[in-house]
Amino acid sequence: MEERLQKVIAQSGYTSRRKAEELIQQGKVTVNGEVVTVLGTKVTKKDTICVNGKIINKEDKVYYLFYKPEKCVCTMSDEHDRTCVADYFSDSNERVYPVGRLDYDTTGALFMTNDGEFANLIMHPSSHLEKVYEVSVKGLLTKAEKNQLERGIYLEGVKTLPCEIAITGNDEEHGTTMLMIRLVEGKNRQIKKMFEEVGHPVKRLRRIMIGPIDLKGLTPGTYRRLKPKEVNVLRTMALKKKNANKK
Repeated sequence: MEERLQKVIAQSGYTSRRKAEELIQQGKVTVNGEVVTVLGTKVTKKDTICVNGKIINKEDKVYYLFYKPEKCVCTMSDEHDRTCVADYFSDSNERVYPVGRLDYDTTGALFMTNDGEFANLIMHPSSHLEKVYEVSVKGLLTKAEKNQLERGIYLEGVKTLPCEIAITGNDEEHGTTMLMIRLVEGKNRQIKKMFEEVGHPVKRLRRIMIGPIDLKGLTPGTYRRLKPKEVNVLRTMALKKKNANKK
């Protein structure tokens, strides 16, 4: 099966596709010993590809569901020496990356993969999958505030899409509301900003589901490999949403 050269380089984990294109144009990539500078050149698994004189390994595509714990950043390294998601995959033969992100103090479901095409599809604004979160907020959320959030509120001049909220408990003694929220957007710190806007700062936040995939069987800091059927379902759902939004 033939694939574009820049795509194969990106999937190897060497660099991003955009950077791979730059390296090709700069004459730093060879295929079977010959310098290639034409973008879109097709290669197969039989071809030997070198970048800056180094042979790249054509990794098998892998997909994981990771239960991100607290005090962990969604990066491959950290200048402040904080724990990174990469630290939990040190025993993996493939170099995997997070699909999207969760805040340092937010826990829960996070996909990890070395398939850049899959990651871009899942993260694309037009194909965002539904996500479900467990949230604890300060104060007792009123019905009016709940309805306001579900209809959508303005954050930095842009109205959030409608969402679903179910209040699961009220702790009047400690002034806390526990709830579940289902939404299709994934803007930076969106849930925290939404509840801050109505005067209820988030105390705890955990993502328990992405599309049909939940955390069942996992504990913080552990992961499992997604089944081929699960990957296909996620890809199909994301493509369906993306195509629907084009109309």
